[in-house]
Amino acid sequence: MKLVMLARTDLAMSRGKMAAQVAHAAVLAALSGLGTADFATWLEQGQPKVVLKVGDANELRRLAEAGKQAGLPISLVEDAGRTQLPPGTLTCAAIGPAEDRRIDAITGDLPLL
Repeated sequence: MKLVMLARTDLAMSRGKMAAQVAHAAVLAALSGLGTADFATWLEQGQPKVVLKVGDANELRRLAEAGKQAGLPISLVEDAGRTQLPPGTLTCAAIGPAEDRRIDAITGDLPLL
């Protein structure tokens, strides 16, 4: 079991901003998973997390849609626009928590952030 966050690398975000966006994705995914068997197993296993790079919004949307089509939990993060980005900018997505093999079928070729 793991939770994978996909972070866009084409945006001019500081490291702190990127970390905050990835954290938003993780929190959304955890809240969405509350009460599910996969969430409970993931929690028991120490909440494994991986952050991967995606090149742009199109790639992020494509991967999120592929995950959705595969029946995986998807959480999308759009920036509020208070600091570095325009409101509504898609910055990150989370896939899972779910079984490694199911997530890897969608994200297995992506590089680590």
